[in-house]
Amino acid sequence: MTKTATIELHKPGIGELLFFILSGAIVSIPLTLFLEQNFGAPLINGLPAITVSIITIVIFAPFVEEFSKIFPLFYRHGETQRSIFTLALCVGLGFGIVEFVTYIVLYGAVIIPDRIPGLFFHPASASISAYGIATRRPMPYYLVAVGLHFTNNVFAVFLPTLPISFLVLLVTLLTSWRLRAKAKNVFVRCEHLSCPDPES
Repeated sequence: MTKTATIELHKPGIGELLFFILSGAIVSIPLTLFLEQNFGAPLINGLPAITVSIITIVIFAPFVEEFSKIFPLFYRHGETQRSIFTLALCVGLGFGIVEFVTYIVLYGAVIIPDRIPGLFFHPASASISAYGIATRRPMPYYLVAVGLHFTNNVFAVFLPTLPISFLVLLVTLLTSWRLRAKAKNVFVRCEHLSCPDPES
């Protein structure tokens, strides 16, 4: 007689969601600073300050920040595509909140309108990368997130008066929403196997 075992699909609870919001704040932010200071800064040491700022914001930040936001997800096992996607939204939100508060502390309340989009952009871009992890195709989706981040920063730095950054945000949100609809409640390791695929 063959015995079968039932494994429940993982659905993150409130406590776990809060944990990953904190992960975005206390893991991803320090990792971003560490990578930029120890790997990015030496490459551009000696350049004019304005050039250093532009290179850091436009080139280094998209690659480093998008990696740092999904870093807390790599230890997860037994997750579904949908749960990884959800946890990525939480990490991105935690990252965005800390970045938002940091800018206010540094530049005052006048910066608030310019930084609000980041509270939406970071969760959405993190979820795009996470979809790649969930479907075992991390690099293409990571590069999509980096490309959107890069485009946003280019226009924010060089054409801040034009609403193009808003359009980039809209594309990022729509991409995240579409991928969320494609993310399944199926174990990541079972994506290409005969595993349960219940409707959500």
